[in-house]
Amino acid sequence: MEHAARYDFEILAEGPQWLVVHKPAPLQIHPGSLHGAPTLWHGLKELLIYELANGGQVSIINRLDRETSGAVLVATSAAMARALGMAMQERRIHKTYQALVHGWPTWQELDFHGPILRQGEVRPSVIWVRQCVDAAGAACQTLLRCLSRVQHPSLGPLSLIEARPVTGRMHQIRVHLSHLGLPIVGDKIYGLNEACYLEFIQTGWTDSLQRQLGLSRQALHSCRLRVDDDALRGTWDCPLPAELQSLISESSLATDLPAPECASSVPPPPP
Repeated sequence: MEHAARYDFEILAEGPQWLVVHKPAPLQIHPGSLHGAPTLWHGLKELLIYELANGGQVSIINRLDRETSGAVLVATSAAMARALGMAMQERRIHKTYQALVHGWPTWQELDFHGPILRQGEVRPSVIWVRQCVDAAGAACQTLLRCLSRVQHPSLGPLSLIEARPVTGRMHQIRVHLSHLGLPIVGDKIYGLNEACYLEFIQTGWTDSLQRQLGLSRQALHSCRLRVDDDALRGTWDCPLPAELQSLISESSLATDLPAPECASSVPPPPP
């Protein structure tokens, strides 16, 4: 099948055997079916046609949800793909995200430990893929920091949160922030009303969903990648996209807030 659509991804940096690209939302990373919509993988294959003809490959190292934007690391040789795959497994690739969420946290920093599993395993769930925090789940840790608190004219209190996942579970940041009462703006599954996801599946994007969600994508962005490996070392930043910047610029800085405190979900060490 021909894939002639505009991919709109941007190259942030490149080397002989790797690329870092900015994947926009809602571009999907990999094809889900033979005749599905164009993906980042298709676009990279077109971009790297010469390298592929000469023994190269396209290996996407860190994956993002379709509605998440930001920095994606790509290996263009088998040797680099093996090295970076091992670096990912051994946690030598560090990812930082920014999320625009509903609400104002009372904390400034939070080291959150919340085990995650599929919600349907422990209680009813109308969305099969939905995850939740539960003691029976796989261990998950996310380091959170509140960057700013604002008041949006229609969405109300919003905060810009920096999130650094220590583990890499499915939907981890979205699940943790929702569990903390800070759902990501535009998130159809973990947002203010999960019925929006079911409505979107049936109708596609509508004015009704725009009024409910305020954004056609989830406001989660991979803003920094750092690789600390013998095969590749470096840090690459990816600016917040315009649609998220607009929500912030439309808002006023929050005032009359309680003084934020540092907090942790793990007890301090004994004296």
